[in-house]
Amino acid sequence: MASPNKQRPKLPNGLVLVSGPSRGGKSRWAEHLLSSQQTVTYVATSAHRSNDPSWDERMRLHRERRPLHWQLREPGRKLAECIRKEDPPQPLLIDALGGYTAAHLDLNDHAWTQEAEELIQSLLTRTCPTVIVIEETGWGVVPATMIGGLFRDRQGWLAQQLEQYAADSWLVVQGRALNLSQLGILVP
Repeated sequence: MASPNKQRPKLPNGLVLVSGPSRGGKSRWAEHLLSSQQTVTYVATSAHRSNDPSWDERMRLHRERRPLHWQLREPGRKLAECIRKEDPPQPLLIDALGGYTAAHLDLNDHAWTQEAEELIQSLLTRTCPTVIVIEETGWGVVPATMIGGLFRDRQGWLAQQLEQYAADSWLVVQGRALNLSQLGILVP
């Protein structure tokens, strides 16, 4: 069995994307990227799910893994506002984009585009590292519902929009991180 590589890549100022499938290690990698920072604000985007013990357990594990000195924000639908109001500016870990996308599925396409553009603009004004965890969807499974398809399409679109501004992009799968900024070729 290969030993884990504990190397921490240099974290650039600006936007860093960490994407991959469920349970692939995205959040752990994002936390690792920020682990040398003095202060970090962890922004949780998913709403609490009452009567879901497996979700509660997943959240407990996330909390236990994070350093105690990290601050927590739970902005609900107001992620862009939370980012703009971060004072003093410090590194952010946004975990994850899917919670944000899901919270806005009730918007029509025009309103969704405006909301997403507001988020992107709030990210572009930052001067500290901002790491965003992104759930990859649609890796071969076609959603059985219309709302599932809408989530997949909006999540994929927003991830590609963010990629245009990213200083670094990582794909994390099966506990391995690949630097897409170094290995990948942009699709025309």
